[in-house]
Amino acid sequence: MDLSNLCKLSADEILKGSFGIEWESLRAYSDGKLSLTPHPEVFGDKLKNPLITTDFSESQIEIITPTFDSIDEAFNVFSLLADLVNASLPDDEYLWFQSIPCILPYTEKIPIARYGEEGEASEKYRIELAKKYGFKKQMISGVHFNFSFAEDVLGKLYKITGVDSSYREFKNQVYLKIARNYLRHCWLIIYLTGCSIGLHDSFSKDCIHLMDARDMYGSYYSTKGPSFRNSSCGYKNLKDLRPSYESVEAFTRDVQSFIDAGDLSEAKELYTQIRLKPKDPSDMLNSLKDDGIEYVEIRTLDINPFYKCGLIRHDMEFLHLFLIYMLIKNESDYEDWQKEAKINEEKTAEGAYDDKMRLLRDGEEITLKKWASEIINEMHGMCEVLNLDEDNTLKLMLDRIADPQLTYGKRLLKLISQRGYINTHMMLSMSNKKTSKDFVNNMDVDECGLYKKYVPIALFNRQQ
Repeated sequence: MDLSNLCKLSADEILKGSFGIEWESLRAYSDGKLSLTPHPEVFGDKLKNPLITTDFSESQIEIITPTFDSIDEAFNVFSLLADLVNASLPDDEYLWFQSIPCILPYTEKIPIARYGEEGEASEKYRIELAKKYGFKKQMISGVHFNFSFAEDVLGKLYKITGVDSSYREFKNQVYLKIARNYLRHCWLIIYLTGCSIGLHDSFSKDCIHLMDARDMYGSYYSTKGPSFRNSSCGYKNLKDLRPSYESVEAFTRDVQSFIDAGDLSEAKELYTQIRLKPKDPSDMLNSLKDDGIEYVEIRTLDINPFYKCGLIRHDMEFLHLFLIYMLIKNESDYEDWQKEAKINEEKTAEGAYDDKMRLLRDGEEITLKKWASEIINEMHGMCEVLNLDEDNTLKLMLDRIADPQLTYGKRLLKLISQRGYINTHMMLSMSNKKTSKDFVNNMDVDECGLYKKYVPIALFNRQQ
């Protein structure tokens, strides 16, 4: 996509889209141990509640927002739902504000999410994943950001470009280019938002060797990298699977070949930093082929423990601009780009704070600060040309690049080195719960339209 084509759209049109957020979080007791109780009754039937359900475990709450026409709407509803969940938990139970798990019990005691006869296939799928990847890796949690351009804007852009293809193929190519460029550059998102630098001894042992420090309470942490959820010991496919992103046909063909070879049980088991999402998620590959790509799902974000909903609005706004930039950015023809992208992803996750660490750009070494600064400066130029108001967001990111002490990972490192991994996160989780409870308790229900609209859906005991 050429920048000159986007120049023919207004700033409002370029920013127009659909936005959604998904957030997984463990439930933990005040001592940092995993809560083993069933999914709280206050949230009703997990199969029927469209906003609050579970992910892999009964102990792992998942919030799923509807889609909205603006980031502000999506973020406000997401923040409200996080407040409602936190405020509705028992007094001695807290959301664990960290992507890497709290203190876990023996494997056989980790409760897989139960769905009854109606959800038997979902339970079976989880059991098979647990056998393949281990129960404890399944407990890694994160934030997913769902995005698509507005359909009418894509239609207008299709006419402007005058490409010799169908609208569906044009739309597919828009999201495929974003996916390719995002995979190449997601290391920057890992650096800017990474916040999983430690683990408790009860977690997977294959991560401990990546840590270079230890607290006095049975936990380990790293002084070198911001995101061990995104590291080589994170939750990833057992083989390095690299489907083609040149076309939907090539992508679906490759994913089907992984399934046929036994590397995947089904298409949704392909774990990537960005997912191509279909109209019908229950039949992913056929729907992608027949209907095209509906939207993309960004899966890079760690849970941010410094805010009550695990996500900062500025980061979401930056990610939106970043995806627009991914669309217009010229692509390299470097053949091993996927292999290089994976190397950069893990190098950043494990060693971004090490000045000696070098990333690879088309086979050549480059420092993270140099490359990252170039990207932010190019984004700033894009915003100027397209008249996009970036509301100081890019300056905040440039500051994090210039001074790693401003990153979430470094801020967390300071706390963990003083208090320890578990104590730090329980302090933050307790503080976030208090903030949420105060907000809910002091809310003017009659004045809050969001409250009246979403509480009857989210909370079972308020439906009466």
